[in-house]
Amino acid sequence: MSNEEKQRLLDLRYLRMATIWSENSYCRRRKVGALIVKDKMIISDGFNGTPSGFPNICESEEGVTFPYVLHAEANAITKVARSNNSSEGSTLYVTASPCMECSKLIIQAGIRRVVFSELYRITDGLDLLRNAGVETVHLPLES
Repeated sequence: MSNEEKQRLLDLRYLRMATIWSENSYCRRRKVGALIVKDKMIISDGFNGTPSGFPNICESEEGVTFPYVLHAEANAITKVARSNNSSEGSTLYVTASPCMECSKLIIQAGIRRVVFSELYRITDGLDLLRNAGVETVHLPLES
């Protein structure tokens, strides 16, 4: 098995784990999970949801997401920032492609690779990542 095939299998495993992690989200519209992996170790995880101390309600009665809801990537990056780990040179696995705001955080956190399963309709975050030299990999998971 080639190194590329081994990496693809590893990427698929971590993406499936991020999908399982997304089940922790209380958001109704979209559940997103993220893992940060460095040297084959998960150093952080996150899912979309409200900040600590807020009620676990992500959307209004009309289904509009509250502006203070954190994305999975932001939760994973801020979690690693509070630990003794560094995300420099790591890979982020996320169930949906990152938005512009999360892409800025990804770049600043030193994450070198982003692997995602679902392409979100707005792709400006991916464009920013590519312009910054961050490798992006779209790897759809089979249903």
